[in-house]
Amino acid sequence: MNKAEAAQKIADLTQKIDYYNHQYYQKHTSEISDKAFDELLEELIKLEEAFPELKSPDSPSQRVGGTITKEFETVVHEYPMLSLGNTYADDELQEFDQRVAKGLGTTDFEYFCEMKFDGVAISITYENGILTRAVTRGDGVRGDDVTANIKTIRTLPLRIKATDIPAKFEVRGEIFMPREAFNAINQDREQQGLALMANPRNAASGSVKMQDATEVAKRRLDCYLYSLLGEDLGIETHEEAIKAIERWGFNVSPTYQKCQNIEAVLAYIEQWREKRHELPLDTDGVVIKVNAYRQQRQLGFTAKSPRWAIAYKYQAESVATTLNSIAYQVGRTGAITPVANLKPVQLAGTTVKRASLHNANEIERLDLRIGDTVFVEKGGEIIPKVTGVDLSKRALFSEPVIYISHCPECGTELIRQEGEANHYCPNELSCPPQQSGRIEHFAHRKAMDIDGVGTETVKGLLSNGLIQDVADLYDLTFEQIDGLSFSYYDEEKDKTVKRSIKAKSAENIIQGIEKSKEQPFANLLFGLGIRYVGKTVAEKLAKHFKNIDAIMEANFEALVEAPEIGDKIAQSILEFFAEPKNQRLIERLKSAGLQLSVIEESLESDVLAGKSFVISGVFSNFGREELKKIIEANGGQVLTAVSAKLDFLLAGENMGPAKLEKANKLGVKIISEDDFSQILKGNKVD
Repeated sequence: MNKAEAAQKIADLTQKIDYYNHQYYQKHTSEISDKAFDELLEELIKLEEAFPELKSPDSPSQRVGGTITKEFETVVHEYPMLSLGNTYADDELQEFDQRVAKGLGTTDFEYFCEMKFDGVAISITYENGILTRAVTRGDGVRGDDVTANIKTIRTLPLRIKATDIPAKFEVRGEIFMPREAFNAINQDREQQGLALMANPRNAASGSVKMQDATEVAKRRLDCYLYSLLGEDLGIETHEEAIKAIERWGFNVSPTYQKCQNIEAVLAYIEQWREKRHELPLDTDGVVIKVNAYRQQRQLGFTAKSPRWAIAYKYQAESVATTLNSIAYQVGRTGAITPVANLKPVQLAGTTVKRASLHNANEIERLDLRIGDTVFVEKGGEIIPKVTGVDLSKRALFSEPVIYISHCPECGTELIRQEGEANHYCPNELSCPPQQSGRIEHFAHRKAMDIDGVGTETVKGLLSNGLIQDVADLYDLTFEQIDGLSFSYYDEEKDKTVKRSIKAKSAENIIQGIEKSKEQPFANLLFGLGIRYVGKTVAEKLAKHFKNIDAIMEANFEALVEAPEIGDKIAQSILEFFAEPKNQRLIERLKSAGLQLSVIEESLESDVLAGKSFVISGVFSNFGREELKKIIEANGGQVLTAVSAKLDFLLAGENMGPAKLEKANKLGVKIISEDDFSQILKGNKVD
């Protein structure tokens, strides 16, 4: 394919992908399957890698990330991002209304109400219809340039196709993580034995500042826009601005409403007090703005906030109920999580029976007693949390809760490592929840991806004595599980459920187990459930050591020599493989025929063998991903951070200044794109 043909094909693919994106994210219509869509995107990415000069800044390929940002550039806002004054009371809103009337010298004005979303404020600039920069709020005067990360948000247009747009304008909005995406990420983190994210707002904030845009793309962030700024827009009211950005293809929450007076505002607030819980994200109030821009200018600003807008905050919903007992749950990694069992109570539209207590420190801080009347709040947490105790209702001779000293499942004495808040059960080999959790993790789609082996099936196989560890899965036969009956306790339904495995399911399970033998070594290493070894760490280890024997034989010094493996991870790996039972497990997995070494792809050459590179900046003849593939195909290694062990910093235009400074300080050789081409040919560079 020549360049002209590639350009036409890229244009066709871009048009199709943009259309399907718009239909899915704006019209909520799926016209093609996910697989078909991914194939179109993959075809586009391959063409752009082959013809990097044809890759445009608004290409749909920007949605999948690929940019690594170690330092975020600080940018001064063209228009300061001021904060709003807050109120929690209706009478204070009435006072605000009186101040507005006094400032305008008239009661002839109207308001515009929008939900106040619990996310991350962002300012996005478009020039000639193309997204050119996205900056966080920061201190209101200056923020961080997070453009690469924001481009991964699928509902945000990279190019505006409308014809009535200004040459340059700025939109502002709120980046958020939908609850559904948040829950899915936490399920994955639980499978990996990682700490759960506290709430969607914190998750969104952390995601926006992640260094790897590819990882940001996986977070499925979203964005609601609520403001339009620019010169000579020809727009007279905030309502007109909202209608304009809706027309231009921006994602605007449909919850807004124009209100003729403060009574209508109060009615809007009351209308959404309960209804807001039906939205896909968390809200904490309502923003009220004077609608007419002329009147906004007349009212002006205080030193900190506009006089023409205010935020009404809903009181955090809290109810009082009785603490009946405390249950202690054991996770896959042995972490103990205390959970309050409560007298059922209605809160934020749902019946609450349980609430988080986090750890022993929190129980001690609250000075909890069984039978206490406790206050329960439902914010952005996974489950509600206990926030306090009504001491006026405490029984006279109640005793403080004493945190358990032994595992509630297996009776093993708990340990608490220095510097950690959680207690752990060290009996990882035969503690039932840890046992089932490890097998579920091993079968997870991001590990060995064994179809049909989920929570219920694992419990059934364990309760029938058919498996004890992950290696036992590979000894199962169709005859053993066909028609297998078992029962388990369903916490959600609060009852024991009976189930049996039908013939078709049994066949799928056996086939899934057999197919899992084809999973790459990195997946298996992740599936072993070694503490602190998540998906990315497993990939780094597999790539560095090549096989399981090399990892098992490595000492502490050899482990920390691997790229981005720290002391804590190294110690955890040593402890895992020091266990005789884990050593026997590996031998059984070898015998079962699983992939315990990296299947090396044939190299184009070994000219870069033993050499490590960090890539930074923009290049004329190569894309960053293309450079990474070339380096690896010729025996080299690509790292993400500059260190004294690094051989080369491959520097393009607009490279990160922090990387350059660190490389100079450590004496790392800095090479250009031309230097790299010479090294590939086997030539030395000065």
